[in-house]
Amino acid sequence: MSPESLTRPMGGVGEAPAPRRSRANRRFLGLVAVLVALVLLNVAMTPNFLAVQTLAVNVSQVATVAIVALGMTLVIATGGVDLSVGAVMAVAGALAPLIFGSAWGLANPGLGLAAAIAVPLLVAMACGLFNGALVSLLGVQPIIATLILFISGRGVAQVLTNGNLQTFSNPGFGWLGTGRVLGLPVQGWIALALTLVVALVVRRTIYGRYLLSVGGNEKAAALAGTPVARVKIATYAICSLLAGLAGLIDVAINSASDAARVGNLMELDAIAAAVVGGAALSGGRAPVLGTLLGAVFIQLVGYTLIANGVPDEATLIVTAGIIIVAVYLQDNRRRL
Repeated sequence: MSPESLTRPMGGVGEAPAPRRSRANRRFLGLVAVLVALVLLNVAMTPNFLAVQTLAVNVSQVATVAIVALGMTLVIATGGVDLSVGAVMAVAGALAPLIFGSAWGLANPGLGLAAAIAVPLLVAMACGLFNGALVSLLGVQPIIATLILFISGRGVAQVLTNGNLQTFSNPGFGWLGTGRVLGLPVQGWIALALTLVVALVVRRTIYGRYLLSVGGNEKAAALAGTPVARVKIATYAICSLLAGLAGLIDVAINSASDAARVGNLMELDAIAAAVVGGAALSGGRAPVLGTLLGAVFIQLVGYTLIANGVPDEATLIVTAGIIIVAVYLQDNRRRL
């Protein structure tokens, strides 16, 4: 089974032609080759790169990017983009400590912990429904529709926290960020499991077929009976739900919630991971496994620079450059 077959629908509407599948396979293999080269470069240049602690740090940091990038890939597959994922992370991250740290949460620790996970995720999903409604029902351009929450969402998070850093100690919630399974951070396993689930959803379900057909040719999909509005609303809701989960993980890792910093610039990393992984900004393609590898690539590039003395700020420039190169290569392939 080829890597792209994980995300390609089974015939019918949205099935990729053989030449496109071949190009997708070449992109995937090219990304794998670059990742291998980057790992070998770090083995040669970066001290303690193969240490278990270094691996755990990289897995922990890449997990949140990968989770958000999975949702971003789905949105991009519809021909849209979601700039609000970082703000949604901040809102979810601000809500959780307020819930389990409230008088009710402290009096009912089990229920408080469950509510501190469920309520922020529901709020995050509601943010996605709002974005999806603006895009599909009111016809607002995705970049404008999601810019609304990009601006206001972080403001809501700062209002919830009064602009203060929230620190906490809750072992149950903290396990989401510091727990280990088979020696690796639990959030890494969560990201891997979600990758497989999303890949199967795109590959094996009617929603997946609808998703790719909407991004490939929205007018043709509508004429074929595809519920375009519902597909877009569901997609934005899924994207925000995953962003909310990433926000909870981010807060749990640090045992603190800072509304000004949680999810900051996550939009850039998520879009970069999706595009590097093979997602087309024009829509119609959802390379889920490629997105995971794209997130790993973005993380390794940043780690390589920082570990070898390059200022952290420079990684933003490099990430932006990676997006430019990836988009340029995609555009050239469409012209061929």
